[in-house]
Amino acid sequence: MNLINTPVNAPTDLLNAAALESATAIATLAGIGKHDIAIVLGSGWVPAAEMIGAPAAEFDMTEVPHFSAPGVLGHSGKIRSVDINGKRVLVFLGRTHFYEGKGVDAVTHLVRTAAAAGCETMILTNGCGGLNPEWSPGTPVLIKDHINFTGNSPLHGAHFVDLTDLYSSRLRAMCHEVEPTLPEGVYVQFPGPMFETPAEITMVRNMGGTLVGMSTALEAIVARSLGMEILGISLVTNLAAGMSGEPLNHEEVLQAGKDAAVRMGDLLAKIIAKI
Repeated sequence: MNLINTPVNAPTDLLNAAALESATAIATLAGIGKHDIAIVLGSGWVPAAEMIGAPAAEFDMTEVPHFSAPGVLGHSGKIRSVDINGKRVLVFLGRTHFYEGKGVDAVTHLVRTAAAAGCETMILTNGCGGLNPEWSPGTPVLIKDHINFTGNSPLHGAHFVDLTDLYSSRLRAMCHEVEPTLPEGVYVQFPGPMFETPAEITMVRNMGGTLVGMSTALEAIVARSLGMEILGISLVTNLAAGMSGEPLNHEEVLQAGKDAAVRMGDLLAKIIAKI
């Protein structure tokens, strides 16, 4: 069995030895040498996993070399291999966040591993704060662009990557075929783990941002560098700081995901079927 089958357009020099080793282990654990699509389920999204499809294989992230258990509630730490209409989908039920202090390479290792496993499409999801008062908790929003406020780059050396149409307009059009009313927004990644201040939210609004969170942007940059086509979906779990007059907490993020689980899982399954 060919354990490593990378996308045709993935620069193999960027698939470091750790990613290749992780992909080999996933191929062995999943019993299949190549996956087509990777999904990262962010905070609040794990309940939606049951709606995507029954896993052909499931194992702990800690069974894969160079992976560690997620350090945040709302991430189960499992990896699933799911067959959807003949497409093999690699589902990561959790991620490493930049604020965990493990370094940017640990944050993006999952992406490099997915590319080494053969995935040509990367679907990145997250739970986030929304700046549009019309987006109530539980609203899915397509990411059309992002602003990286982490102060870090996930790339190494003079490796120049074009980020025009980073979040694929083709895939977003497919999503609108599935659910025409889906809004789109600009996602802003802060380093975390503290939530943003009301003044920072005002700054984000003035810059054109409409979603704020602590993941996704660094992962998307690496996915593009590896030639993957990227779809980003945010689940608005709360109004951003200063908008509702209420304090923010992680529990409401998880509750919003639980409440929207059926809709989110059904949406992902339909989108994957069209890709």
